[in-house]
Amino acid sequence: MNKMLLIILKKPLTGLLKDRMLLIKEREDLYSYYQKILNTGLTNGTSGNISIINKIEKLIAISPSGVRFDELRLDDISIVDLNGQLIEGLKPSSELQMHLMVYNNRSDIEAIIHAHTIYATTVACLGEDLPAINYMIAVAGGKNVRCANYATFGTMDLAKNVLKALKGRKAALLANHGLIAGAENIQNAVYIAEQIEYISELYVKAKSIGDPIILSDEEMEKMVELFKNYGQVYK
Repeated sequence: MNKMLLIILKKPLTGLLKDRMLLIKEREDLYSYYQKILNTGLTNGTSGNISIINKIEKLIAISPSGVRFDELRLDDISIVDLNGQLIEGLKPSSELQMHLMVYNNRSDIEAIIHAHTIYATTVACLGEDLPAINYMIAVAGGKNVRCANYATFGTMDLAKNVLKALKGRKAALLANHGLIAGAENIQNAVYIAEQIEYISELYVKAKSIGDPIILSDEEMEKMVELFKNYGQVYK
């Protein structure tokens, strides 16, 4: 019996039948990777959110607001259009505007993870960009990960700040808040988030004992080019 069938049996559907729900694959992928980020400590409780866009259907699957993973069902997952109109499922994440802003302005991003990770959020609480203390930061598309200016969660101001920080990048810090990462699929979005959290941990620990050496812009330009072929681990 495959893993997803086990999940469905464990959390039987009521209301909408599975074969009548919109974006089945996107719901299943969201459920699976929501579990992964909880298991790996990228988020906890009801904090953070995930979304996946289906560009053909012009619909987005996004984690619902305030629902713990152990209570989450496939038919709870919110399906919205590109204007944020709820089509199926529960009330979408309070950060819906941020996800919509990215999808409506970045054709290269088809999945997003927003998480309140410990180390990336620590750096974000300093209001600092995350510098290139490790070459793996190139998975995010540049020489650093910018920190978006602070704005209240769930607002259009935050969405605009995040879009600006993501220019030419696939990840950004959110001042006094957390981390966002996006990619062409959910696998790579989560992978990027994991790597940026790891580099943030290195940065915090290195700063605690001295001044870390930052890789040069020239070296990072080479790394970004190399990672255009190497950096995306899932096709």
